[in-house]
Amino acid sequence: MKYALIGCGRIATNHVKAVLNNGLEFVAACDIELQKIEELLAKHDLQNDTEIARYADYKQMISEHPELELVAIATSSGAHAEIALYCIEKGINVIIEKPMAMSIDDAEKIIKLSEEKGVKVSACHQNRFNIAVQQMRKAVEKGRFGKISHGSIHVRWNRNKDYYTQAPWRGTWAEDGGCLMNQCIHGIDLLRWMMGNEVDTVYGVTKQQQHHYLECEDIGMAVVTFKNGAVATIEGTTNVYPKNLEETLYLFGENGTVKLGGKSTNNIDVWDFADETDEDQKNKGLEEQTSNVYGNGHTSLYADVIDAIKTDRKPYVDAVAGRNALEMILAIYKSAADGTPVKLPIANVASTDFCGRFDNEK
Repeated sequence: MKYALIGCGRIATNHVKAVLNNGLEFVAACDIELQKIEELLAKHDLQNDTEIARYADYKQMISEHPELELVAIATSSGAHAEIALYCIEKGINVIIEKPMAMSIDDAEKIIKLSEEKGVKVSACHQNRFNIAVQQMRKAVEKGRFGKISHGSIHVRWNRNKDYYTQAPWRGTWAEDGGCLMNQCIHGIDLLRWMMGNEVDTVYGVTKQQQHHYLECEDIGMAVVTFKNGAVATIEGTTNVYPKNLEETLYLFGENGTVKLGGKSTNNIDVWDFADETDEDQKNKGLEEQTSNVYGNGHTSLYADVIDAIKTDRKPYVDAVAGRNALEMILAIYKSAADGTPVKLPIANVASTDFCGRFDNEK
């Protein structure tokens, strides 16, 4: 399957690993800074591979390679929707790094156009493929928790000034959003997915406590009520000293309690069910080794998308999943700005609606 990568920054190495692990034909790479392409390829000993074309313009790349079947988009977040819509219009399947878009309107356009064109779109929420997450999901689908009471996600990480100065688009409303949109969106995706997806209300608070050189929040908290009666809390921050502490997901039901921990929901810290089985013993204390907070899920996500294209089915993490995660964060932003709970679904909300939100806190 012929593949190209658009965007060769921080997360791109995980995409290249997934490409190599899945045996894709790496046709081209694109970045507005050509040097970033060379650095990325060198990291994987591909710098001398003349079969991989290099481009600074993704439209030129696509026009010169009409044979492309799959493109991954790993640019600054603000460019995701525009590039995705261009690829979909050309009939190319896409994997879109999170967030899928920066506005509800753009997310809906991606869903609608992909359906019209018969193109597969996967939002890159790779943590759904973590071993620990998959075990929790199986328990949810089997109804082992019974009635869900409540859940929570805590993303307690660190991002210092060096991280933001590496790429000036980070921490801006137009191109990135704050800690909720960038660092915490994977955990928020998992929480909504595990708790039934159907959200009633969101009440959020966001602050800029330490990163006053940014436009956006460095801490966000929310209380979420689901239509099935369950309640959840969200805590996301980049203010933890001196380094990433944890990403933990809790789920509490009448017949079960599970806590996923580690740096990126890659471990099972607590696994208790009323109807305990032999397999439950294997899950207690499970740890999946990862080299970074992005985990190992990109390879599995790519494998799923490749199979979805070949068998003409929806990807496991589809465009609707990407829209749902985005919607949760935009609802928190809107609630925090307005000071009132927000009912879902929401429409006509974009990250740029909150420009200037923290100007008086600098």
